[in-house]
Amino acid sequence: MGKNALTFKGGIHPPHHKHYTETKAIEIAPIPDEVVIPLSQHIGAPCDPVVKVGEEVKVGQRIGESKGFVSAPVHASVSGIVKKIERRPSPGGARVLSIIIQSDKKQTIHESVKPHGKLDDLGPDKIKEIIQQSGITGMGGAGFPTHVKLSPPEDKKINLLIINGAECEPFLTSDHRAMLEMPDKIIEGTKAVMKVLGVEKAVIGIENNKLDAIRTIKVMLKEEDSISVAELKTKYPQGGEKSLIYAVTKREVPSGGLPMDVGVVVQNIGTVVAIANAIQKGMPLVERVVTVTGSGIKEPKNVLAKIGTPFKNLVDFCGGYTEDVAKVINGGPMMGIAQYTDNVPVIKGTSGILILNHKDADREETSNCIRCAKCVDHCPCGLQPLMISKNSLMGRFDEADYYHAMDCIECGTCSFVCPSRRPLVDSIRMAKKEIVSKKKKS
Repeated sequence: MGKNALTFKGGIHPPHHKHYTETKAIEIAPIPDEVVIPLSQHIGAPCDPVVKVGEEVKVGQRIGESKGFVSAPVHASVSGIVKKIERRPSPGGARVLSIIIQSDKKQTIHESVKPHGKLDDLGPDKIKEIIQQSGITGMGGAGFPTHVKLSPPEDKKINLLIINGAECEPFLTSDHRAMLEMPDKIIEGTKAVMKVLGVEKAVIGIENNKLDAIRTIKVMLKEEDSISVAELKTKYPQGGEKSLIYAVTKREVPSGGLPMDVGVVVQNIGTVVAIANAIQKGMPLVERVVTVTGSGIKEPKNVLAKIGTPFKNLVDFCGGYTEDVAKVINGGPMMGIAQYTDNVPVIKGTSGILILNHKDADREETSNCIRCAKCVDHCPCGLQPLMISKNSLMGRFDEADYYHAMDCIECGTCSFVCPSRRPLVDSIRMAKKEIVSKKKKS
């Protein structure tokens, strides 16, 4: 393996740091005394609460819903009593209206949670309805409602499904462990998505630093002609949708375009596992695998945690912080968001909690750009990060838009390679927010 690994243009090779958890089996985290479930864990319209303070709820019960198509309902991950409905800190950085449930530790399942039968007996529309009603979103971080992704316009003909098993973000191993421990669910979820899209071919892309996962999935696919494994070169950001599509198909998603523009839909490993659970058990998305890792945690682990579990609870389950702990990040070091408190909840997009000590967390001082163009050479999207950043920092957002700021996937490659330690990805992210805000106003 390895000689013919598929890849894309640009990218970098940051240290993997996956040794902390890649060989550690998924452990079930304890049921917390209290869960905090944000009513907005996805791109699109936030949910409104459909329960009241003092009401008793059960596992899998819908507690928040929206009338918007681009949205996803949220469900109770524990049984107990609704204690409060108020704004609480969320991993995205904002204070979000959330439902706080006091757990009774009984984990009583709601009456609506029932298996949906065999996949062969379900039609495409029924499967999509199950996905929508189960509140399933992209679980690689973006949180795009899955049923929306599976509803391409009639003029966009999809002929390939790609399952993203690259997991190129350093430190994170939740998808890796899922591929080793839940391959049957990955195959079932993949078949379900294929049926919804009406495609006859699917490819599971896995980086070649996960040879055990490649072997495991290939064994599961021995009798399957319609699903194959693509061995990907280990390079960051191999898991970015556009990078992954190019590596597997050599198709280039146009500027401002979407994967469906080139006949492709991409789904994450965690997402297809959630789809399989929704069909087989009838259980909505109420838990996910989270990698708790880094130099600032005593016992790094992969854990299966209930949505709404405070980060602090998982830190305690992993032995607590080291004495020189410095930073807590939702996600990985490249695309994750640093937290100002560990009293934020696990949400649908929380693939990892990275905890760093001072040695790993402290950044070098920023200096002036030396025009070396390393950011241009390595950008997987073919952008000029220095020009977008420069215009953003000067408040010239129209000029940043001219340099295709909206095509940036915020992978952090430019910041990683910059010898001057410029805040490239941060300033580009700011430009994107301003550009979107201006377009909404106009």
